This record gives sequence, structure tokens and C-alpha cells, in this order.
Amino acid sequence: MDTVKPESRFRRLSVAGIFFQGGASAVDSSTIIATLVHGLTANTYAVGAASAILRYGWLFPQIFVAYLAQRRQRRMPFYIVGAFGRAACLVAIAGILSLAGWLPDGGVVVLFFVLWTAYAFVSGIVAVPYNDIVARSVASGRRSRLLAIRFFGGGLLALGVAAAADRLLNSLAFPDGYAVIVLLGAGLLLVSSLSFVSAGEPVAPKPPDSGTGFADFLRSGIGVFRRDSRFRFFVYAQWLGGAVTMAMPFYVLQVIASEGGPSQVAFLLAAQTAGALLSNALWGWWGDRHGKRSLYEGVALLRTIPPLLIIVWSSMIGIWAVPVISGFAVVFLLIGAVGNGITIAVIGYLMEISPDDRRPAYSGYFNAFVAPAALLPLAGAAIIEATSLTGVFAVSLGAAFLQFLVVRRLRDMQAREAK
Repeated sequence: MDTVKPESRFRRLSVAGIFFQGGASAVDSSTIIATLVHGLTANTYAVGAASAILRYGWLFPQIFVAYLAQRRQRRMPFYIVGAFGRAACLVAIAGILSLAGWLPDGGVVVLFFVLWTAYAFVSGIVAVPYNDIVARSVASGRRSRLLAIRFFGGGLLALGVAAAADRLLNSLAFPDGYAVIVLLGAGLLLVSSLSFVSAGEPVAPKPPDSGTGFADFLRSGIGVFRRDSRFRFFVYAQWLGGAVTMAMPFYVLQVIASEGGPSQVAFLLAAQTAGALLSNALWGWWGDRHGKRSLYEGVALLRTIPPLLIIVWSSMIGIWAVPVISGFAVVFLLIGAVGNGITIAVIGYLMEISPDDRRPAYSGYFNAFVAPAALLPLAGAAIIEATSLTGVFAVSLGAAFLQFLVVRRLRDMQAREAK
């Protein structure tokens, strides 16, 4: 029997989201992890690989979890495995980094990537049960508000993480400072997991009595892709979104190339967090007032600004008598704001178009279809090697505009369905 009251569940889910955002900021792949990997390897492909592994590992397991979760009324056990498992992986990574002085350099890199891959794939178990439990726990009209609270409170906590990171990176030798930061992230994710589990889980609709196997489940997903035009164009939009975000781990490399070192990484993380923090109220209001698709369209257009701005700013270095880091701080501020808007819009829109009795399946289908786009940071590294950092930002800019055009098509589809 479900004994947790709706308001209490809302608060606990909010706390879980806040601590998740704080923990995730400690292992942010576009700042902390990008500079850590660059420091360990000085290799562009390795930086791209760390980002690609995280994104692909988050997406790939979800089709399997969706198949299993769809056949059960309780989805919390899946969340527990993923949530506590990812915290354990981060503890192990922190341990490896702290022992770096006792291990061969190549051994540290290999062990890091093995554990980072485990962290990414174990984390991917969480997404399907999280989306389903939140959707069943919180009414549609309050979901954007929940996500905005999560990102606002999490942003404040992430600012604290950035301040701690700055102190640690400037007081401890490499990579000891990163080891403590990763351990801090593990602790915050553990608190998040405990709060989410304490919120409990409303009883899901009874799963259909079906003897279909996994192959039939996959064929059903292909059928959804073919029949549901909104779902299909949503997938197209996210493929283009993957092309936009393939540049993300390389923004900080542009800063390193211009500044001569990674000393400002914590400051840039703080700027990124501040952007997310300052924009949360707008995204929450917009999503609940005008709809998740409208929010998605707006932030898709705004996504064109960061790559355009960094191209312009990088070309002006040495011409304007303005501190270099200030321009990059504005770029990261916008990255944080737009990134949060996209996250709120995508999660909310997926919940909106997923039938109540098939939400785990739809989450699994969606993430399986968009998973290949998660590998695009490797293509980003290839573009940089073939051209320059400006080349990958230019491709990202073009993909952002195309994504906006595809999301606009969703407006027409929604209007036709409303008639």
C-alpha cells in the first residue's frame, strides 16, 4: 500500500533531483572530466571518448531496462541498482586517481576508462524507472516545476561544488584534486538516491499478460517509430541535438588553448552552473504555461548562440582589450542556461507523448533510437584533427539550426492532432 502523501513525495523527489544535479556537476564531462582526461592523456580523441562513453552508456541499457520494467508493476528496484551502482563506480574512480602516483601512467588511464565506462552504463539503468516513477507521482502541470526546482536547488549546490573544486585543484597536486572532487560527487549522488527511494513508488498499471519476447518488444518499438509521427520527428530532433552537443567537451579545450592551461575550469563550471540556475524559473514557467513542445522549440533556437559566440570570441582574442576569460564565461553561462532548458523540455515532452501504460517502453525505444548520436563527440575529435576547434563549433552551429526547424514541424503535428 502506498502511504507517502503526494506533497511529501514531491518534496523528496525534489531533494533527490537537487542532490543529483550537485553530484553530476562534480563529474561534468564538459569541464571537470574533460580537463582531467586531457591532463592524463593530452589527447583530443580521449577527451571526445570520455564524453561519448558517458552519453552512450546512459542511453544504451535503457531498451533492456524498458523491456524488463514494462513487464513489472514495481520499477523502483531497477532505480536502486543503477543509482547506488553509479555512486560505487565513482568511489572506485576516486580511489584509482588517488593511487595514480603508485601506478604506471598508462595503467591509470586504462583503469579510469574501464571504471568510467562502468559508471556510464550503470547510470543508464536509472533513466527509465526515474521517468516512469516521476510521471506517475507528479501531475503533468507540475512536472516542469519539479524539474525547475531540481535544477535551481541543484544549481546552488553545484556552485558550492565549483567553489570546492577551485580550492581543491589549486591546493592539491594533479590528479589528487580530481580524486576528491569525484568522491564528493559520489557522496552527493548517494544522498540523492536515498531521498528518491524514500519517496516510494505509486502502483503502476498492471502489465499486460503477454508472452512476447525481447525480439517482439523491439519490433513493437520499430512499429511505434513508423506509426507515431511525433515520436519519429522527436527522434530526428535528438539526432541533430547529438550533433550540437558533440562540441561540448571541446569548449574547455578552446579555453585551454587560449588561456594556456586548465586553471579556470572551476570558474567555468561555476559560470555554467550560474546560467542553469538563473534560467530555471523561466524554463519551469514556460514549460507549464505554454507546453513542453513550445519550450523545446525556443531552447532549440537558443542553442545556436554558444557555438556562434565562441567562434566570434576566439577570433577577437588579441583585438579587444577585454580579459579572455570573461568572454568564455559568457559562453559557459549560456551553455548552462540552454542545456537546462533542453533537458527540461526533452524529459517533459517524452512524458507527454508516452501513453501511461507504456511509458517505460517509450522511454526505452526513444533512447535506443537516439543512442548512436551519443558517439558523435568522437566525430567531433576527428573534425578538430582534420580542421580546427572552430570547425567543430561550426558544425554544431549548423546542427542547432536544423534541430530548430525539425522541432517546428512538431508544432504542426500537435495542431493536427488537436483538431
